[in-house]
Amino acid sequence: MKTVAVLGGGPAGSFAAERLARAGLKTILFDEKLGWEKPCGGGLTYKAYQEYPFLLDNDTPKRLVHETVIAAPKAGEATMRLEHPLVIYSRLDLNRMLLERAEKSGAALEQTRVLGIDRHNGGWLLRTQRGTVPADFCIVATGARNSLREVGTEWSAQDTMSALGYYVPGQQERIDIQFLPQLSGYIWVFPRCGHLSVGICGKGEPAKSLRARLERYMLERDISLKEATFYSHMLPSLSGTSWRRNRVSGDGWLAVGDAAGLVDPITGEGIYYAMRSGDLASRVVTSDAHGFAEIATAYRSLLSREFAHDLEFAASLAKRVFAGRFLFRSVPQRMVEFTRGSVRFHELMQDLFAGTQSYLGLKRRLLGNLNGTLQEILMSFFLKHVIPSRST
Repeated sequence: MKTVAVLGGGPAGSFAAERLARAGLKTILFDEKLGWEKPCGGGLTYKAYQEYPFLLDNDTPKRLVHETVIAAPKAGEATMRLEHPLVIYSRLDLNRMLLERAEKSGAALEQTRVLGIDRHNGGWLLRTQRGTVPADFCIVATGARNSLREVGTEWSAQDTMSALGYYVPGQQERIDIQFLPQLSGYIWVFPRCGHLSVGICGKGEPAKSLRARLERYMLERDISLKEATFYSHMLPSLSGTSWRRNRVSGDGWLAVGDAAGLVDPITGEGIYYAMRSGDLASRVVTSDAHGFAEIATAYRSLLSREFAHDLEFAASLAKRVFAGRFLFRSVPQRMVEFTRGSVRFHELMQDLFAGTQSYLGLKRRLLGNLNGTLQEILMSFFLKHVIPSRST
């Protein structure tokens, strides 16, 4: 293998290209835009910048946010002072930084669209807007709207989540997360450099309805639509069944990031999984694996061991997180109340926001802390409501 084509220049593709070029392979990255503003919050968890410290230690504009407020109907708010801040980039700035790193490592950047790919002499022949280009291997990083149907994950409409919102002039120091009734998703307000990203994500609900919910929330919070810029996007949100048959690799190709469906089905977070899968793909391609079949198998195994099994399990939890009930109230209501009233649960939520708490280990930790959490909730209630009434 001498030449690797990376199809797409988002975090997954650019990071894979950097690693492949550093390993000495001739690497060509193809992208129609080479840096763009993807509609999303743009947050990076502690897990991401702990694994890749350069995401924190650089000169690219970013915000470090130390406070998050989560809210749910009839439950009020709970404020968390984050032990590990969330790092928020404009996706335009993040993509540019990652592309620059790839280019400095020796990857060639081609600003053109790949129209199709065909097998040719044991490798690939890429059809682009500028002509044809041969390659020995392909890294598929074409995002959620992958037009190359013969490679990358396959999903139906039920395996997607809508995300839309507004970039709004303004500033605030905290992140706001708002749960809504009958919504498998949430509203967010993320402070970025120079503006706010105010958005909503949801599964199984039309975009028109999501937009109406978001605009109603903005009106209630006095967040003006004047001079706001609308954005929308589709995210992979695979069901448990789709995870089990997810097509992430094949003969002469590996898919990374959104093109492989590697997005958290509960939070919609995908930047860490994009970069991590790009890293893992480059490791397999430059390893001692012999033949395309062995490379494909090794990559699937690495993904499963690192996080794919965890995301598959999260898919089975998603409906319960947003629509389930516990102790006669909705799960989001209890989540807010327990975060506010229990030190143990507050610490668990800290770890979820940091990305260090797996979904597979969540049930054991919840059950192990349940008695203590309920005791803390009862004590909090007693101190707040019983003692004041006695003193009066």
